[in-house]
Amino acid sequence: EVQLVESGGGLAQPGGSMRLSCAASGFTFSSSSMRWVRQAPGKGPEWVSSIDAGGGVIRYADSVRGRFTISRHNAANTLYLQMNSLKPEDTAVYYCAKGFADGPRGQGTQVTVSS
Repeated sequence: EVQLVESGGGLAQPGGSMRLSCAASGFTFSSSSMRWVRQAPGKGPEWVSSIDAGGGVIRYADSVRGRFTISRHNAANTLYLQMNSLKPEDTAVYYCAKGFADGPRGQGTQVTVSS
């Protein structure tokens, strides 16, 4: 059974930074592409970033490119999202998910950007 557990969310000020982590189990993490998706209050899911199994192919949504960095530690079965220069519009529940474009996701972690 695929299990994805996000952590690291919380409250940040505009311009601040935060790093999200996702602990993966129940599948071969090192062979799986992964992605981050977010959902803001009252809105549908928004794809944020994807990374392939080896970390050599990375894609970002225009809204986060240059501010967010996706990475992974295959030996630790962990996916990361480093978020810098945070904006209030980054406020959302952030989910990690298996697969480059589709696949199961975790329960999410709340990120709130507010002064």
